[in-house]
Amino acid sequence: MKKNQITGIIILIASILGVIIYGWLLFFTAWTTMVLQISFFIAVVAILAILSWIGWTKATAPTPKPIEPKASTEFGQLKEKG
Repeated sequence: MKKNQITGIIILIASILGVIIYGWLLFFTAWTTMVLQISFFIAVVAILAILSWIGWTKATAPTPKPIEPKASTEFGQLKEKG
């Protein structure tokens, strides 16, 4: 088996175990409220981190140079033929 396949299988198994553990914590323990609070907090932080990264990227990106129209003679040639 290739290294990529082994890595993929490990990620797959870890994901399935994560879902099982999360479900168990959410439905079969007394920690339901804490699990939901932590889950929502992580989700909100992830969304806001992505938005702040987008904002930082847009704020620090150099201004693009304006696109100058080409002095194309192709259009003139097509107009004369058509």
